[in-house]
Amino acid sequence: MLEPGAAARILRRPAAKICLGILIFVALAAAVGPDLFPESYREPGPLQYSPPTWQHPFGTDLNGRDVLYRVLLGARISLVVGLAGAAVSLFLGTAYGLIAGYAGGKVDNFMMRLVDIMYSVPRLIFILIFINAFDGHVRDFASRMDWQWLVSYSRIVILIITLGLIEWLTMARIVRGQVLALKERSFIHAARVLGQSHGKIITRHLLPNILPIVIVYLTLTVPAVILDESFLSFLGLGIQPPQASWGSLLSEGAASINPLKVYWWLLLFPAATMSATLLALNYLGDRLRDTLDPRR
Repeated sequence: MLEPGAAARILRRPAAKICLGILIFVALAAAVGPDLFPESYREPGPLQYSPPTWQHPFGTDLNGRDVLYRVLLGARISLVVGLAGAAVSLFLGTAYGLIAGYAGGKVDNFMMRLVDIMYSVPRLIFILIFINAFDGHVRDFASRMDWQWLVSYSRIVILIITLGLIEWLTMARIVRGQVLALKERSFIHAARVLGQSHGKIITRHLLPNILPIVIVYLTLTVPAVILDESFLSFLGLGIQPPQASWGSLLSEGAASINPLKVYWWLLLFPAATMSATLLALNYLGDRLRDTLDPRR
């Protein structure tokens, strides 16, 4: 588990406190901010392409919608996708790496060759195939079960699962390497001599000892998943209108640029919000790695 003074060491630098404050502010704003806006800010209005004003601090888009409201709404979806995708990666990667490292021998060799094969599959093609193959089936199933929320968010659910299935590969390799080193330690040999089952050895001895390093790389997986989702949405392959994420907002902002008029606020504010959040996540992940990684 984490050492008692680990949090104090991580936040020792002022930059770490600033990054943590940014993350807390963005998370709270995404969670409650969109619900605080009046109805007129959520629907199309008469102010098409209005620059920032006191009434609309981030300006409005082509349809007169408040950009600040849409940035917070996009933050909600991007953060949910990032956290949920990282959770899928955490579960799959940790379980796979534990089994491969503990089993060793031919089982380990076979499982890691599967990881190498999955690494060779282009990410974009994998995501496209997954979305096109399952989106319609998920919608049909949700309609039969009368799950309207799943009908509306089926693409997001599939995107979360797909990104999790991509990002777990690195986690599996890291966990497997840690387990290979730990399973030769004397306390593991003692547990075997005492007759403990393989399941108990994995869950009671190996998993608690690799937990700090897993948490470290989990914090670095969240921004990676957010960045992947934003890139896919920017290309039009991820979140679809009327839903919004940071990537789809950047795509709309880039589409509005023309030689006659540059609507700079449509790009600046979504890009600044996403960049600040990713920078804060990456910096805190690096601080966590510097503090908890036993190799350092």
